[in-house]
Amino acid sequence: MPQDNPLGPPIDVHDLFPLEQRQLLELLRGLTSEQWKLPTACAGWDVKDLAGHLLGDHLHRLSASRDGHRTAGPADGEAFPAFIHRLNDEWVTATRTLSAPVLVDILADASAQVCDFWAGVDLFAPSIAVSWAGPDPAPMWLDMGRDYTEYWVHHQQLREAVGLSALDDRVLVDPVVDIFMRALPYTLREVTTNGPVTYEVGGRVWSCVRTNNKWALRPGAVGDPITAVRTDPDTFWRLCTKNASVEVVRAKIVTEGERAVAETMLKMVSIIV
Repeated sequence: MPQDNPLGPPIDVHDLFPLEQRQLLELLRGLTSEQWKLPTACAGWDVKDLAGHLLGDHLHRLSASRDGHRTAGPADGEAFPAFIHRLNDEWVTATRTLSAPVLVDILADASAQVCDFWAGVDLFAPSIAVSWAGPDPAPMWLDMGRDYTEYWVHHQQLREAVGLSALDDRVLVDPVVDIFMRALPYTLREVTTNGPVTYEVGGRVWSCVRTNNKWALRPGAVGDPITAVRTDPDTFWRLCTKNASVEVVRAKIVTEGERAVAETMLKMVSIIV
């Protein structure tokens, strides 16, 4: 991979889908009727709604990426994030007509197909844009990573909603942090200060360097940073997904160097908003 690639080195997470999805299905199959109705961090959605949303993610991925099916895009004057949120709400409303057992059975079948799909893709084939990492078409490995983080985050929200412990196995968590960090160059696009910055999460360090007026991600420490940010994986994923605000978790964050650059880094978002 060229050294000036802003996305950094590729990551292949296809083998993590079966592991994460197996745990998700075990969770859902063990829920009581009362637990299906509990609210989640997704405003207006209960546990069953969020499971329905995950089913939609699976089916839309298979339809679009595996089968080449195309649907209408945003309506005239409709922003892309608003379009995505509208589709999500329409789908969740439709899945409310399904019983929980039917929903889980369909989800299990779709999950197996999604795992098979990701196991067979060309990592470097062009895919659709991952908007939080930039407007250009993304390589398939990043699109795959985006899907993995989507499932992992919603799985985490489901566990929290029903009072289960966090999905904190580092085998599953570390790739989420790695993928979310691919948003850092795009987050810094308006920052013109020269010199590298570093972002440390759970003891692992990433650097972002600026050359030819473009930021690029590098694993590890590079040079003497003008700004450094450190936090833990749990705080990091919550910040990147707007499950927590900087103000709420400020005590869990350490920043050094240029404050304005650090504040920009802490505004990094790795989801569609």
